[in-house]
Amino acid sequence: MKKRVYTILVEHFKNWGVTHVFGIPGKSISPLMLELENHEIEYVLGRHETGCGFEASGYALAKKTMGVAIGTSGPGGTNLITAAGQAKEFQLPVLFITGQPSMKDTGRALSQDSSQFGTDLVKMFEPVTLFSARIERGDLLPLYLKHALEKAYAGEKGPVHLCIPFDVLMEEVESFCLPLPDHISPVVSRDIDKAIALLEEAKKPVLFLGKGAVMSDVYAELRIIAEHWGIPVVTSPGGKGAFPTKHPLYLGGYGLGGSKQVTAYMKSGIDLMIVVGSKLCDMQLSGFTADMEPDKVLQFEYELTFAGKSIQAPTQVILGDIHYNLSQLVKRSGASARAHGPLVALEEVAATSSALAENALSAGAAFRSLRAALPKEAVLFGDAGSHSFHAVQNFEIMEPGTFYFDEVFIAMGAAIGYSIGAKIAMPDRPVVCVTGDGCILMHGTEISTAVNHGAPVIFFVLNNGRLDMVDKGMSYNTGRSVGAVYKRPLDVSLFALSMGAVAYRCENEMDIKNAVLAALKSNTATVIEVMVDPLEIPPILTRLLSLE
Repeated sequence: MKKRVYTILVEHFKNWGVTHVFGIPGKSISPLMLELENHEIEYVLGRHETGCGFEASGYALAKKTMGVAIGTSGPGGTNLITAAGQAKEFQLPVLFITGQPSMKDTGRALSQDSSQFGTDLVKMFEPVTLFSARIERGDLLPLYLKHALEKAYAGEKGPVHLCIPFDVLMEEVESFCLPLPDHISPVVSRDIDKAIALLEEAKKPVLFLGKGAVMSDVYAELRIIAEHWGIPVVTSPGGKGAFPTKHPLYLGGYGLGGSKQVTAYMKSGIDLMIVVGSKLCDMQLSGFTADMEPDKVLQFEYELTFAGKSIQAPTQVILGDIHYNLSQLVKRSGASARAHGPLVALEEVAATSSALAENALSAGAAFRSLRAALPKEAVLFGDAGSHSFHAVQNFEIMEPGTFYFDEVFIAMGAAIGYSIGAKIAMPDRPVVCVTGDGCILMHGTEISTAVNHGAPVIFFVLNNGRLDMVDKGMSYNTGRSVGAVYKRPLDVSLFALSMGAVAYRCENEMDIKNAVLAALKSNTATVIEVMVDPLEIPPILTRLLSLE
């Protein structure tokens, strides 16, 4: 039976279990909007296409399915590119659909042309997706959609992009059905036995966890490995949520937001550094010196591009599906969880900070107050900025898989959209967005999306009237800061109230506790503005700026 292309696409969304699609309408994609309503899929109207892409990504992360973001031709499509780049770094299967005025008129002067004669969206999306293509005839839809699904789910998952002209959407073609891939075999390493041998030989190892450890859902395997071999655990900023911070083998964080005790341990003569899901970028290895270099590195990664590049020690790469390879390591070695006391003498180290302004609240105290008020199952999304590195250093992880933060692509405002999409996907679980006034100024209007679509996210906003990470980093490295301080800071609470959110302005720890407890009971998005010391030095100064 023949059906229109737009109907077939929406039927696939329905069959995949997609309940919400995110976007902003436009003429070239209007048939999809109307068909979504016909199939009782909620169309989440965002406030900016980038925010829509972030929301689709958060939805994909939380619901463990395909996220769908739709943007119109031209600027509607280009606005989605940043969201695609962030989804790629999080390894999330998100289908980005963009429009095109018409295929039959390609080559003529067209408004918002997305073809090779205008803003070539296919080429623009290529670096930030795993597959990008234009469907130029309706009968190509089955093959192109199949390619997109396979790329989105094969090996390292990630976003894909299809540009579909208006007249192609309107074509009638033979109906078909493509399920989400679940048959793609994981990539298994042949070197598991080499990894076991390295673990058995190690005298002073460290387990270094990156964001890939969080996204691979290997919490149980990591705990078994750490406990069986008695390995101290360190997390990069993005790996913060991979291991309980109260576990006796957890040393703390390394890189931006890291702790002094971890730095001391890294300098104590590591013979084996076991890296799980980390590109070991400059944010993750910030402050790394020659005396920290281990004798050997054992690295578990999905793909080879950056493995063995950042640390010059001999590296054994275990390439492929991280979850499956770690599961095989546990199985073949006969490893089992066991109780271990702390192997390293740890001392309490105060967060690096300046003398606080009189009566000013420190960011560390703010996050400790937030932790005390939240249930352990609450899920946090950290935005780009000093606020998240304060969270990395001060927010305890009670349950693995409850903290998501990216320190590689780091799009400002991404956590705002991610938290909204995640809350829509899991309405019964508390979701918190940790963000700052700078990020709010970029994508804070998406709070209106949360209000209008009944997503009671808690937005925990640190306000110090500046782009703090830039301001402090530039000042530390060059002696002065330019263009990072707002002459008239944003009143976050008033901004939130204007969009229909509940808002609280907090200046002490008791204010925070009361606001969080009230927000947990609210059916509306809540913005908790926390006024923090603008002079406090964030834990980011190990990242050097060179102007030479």
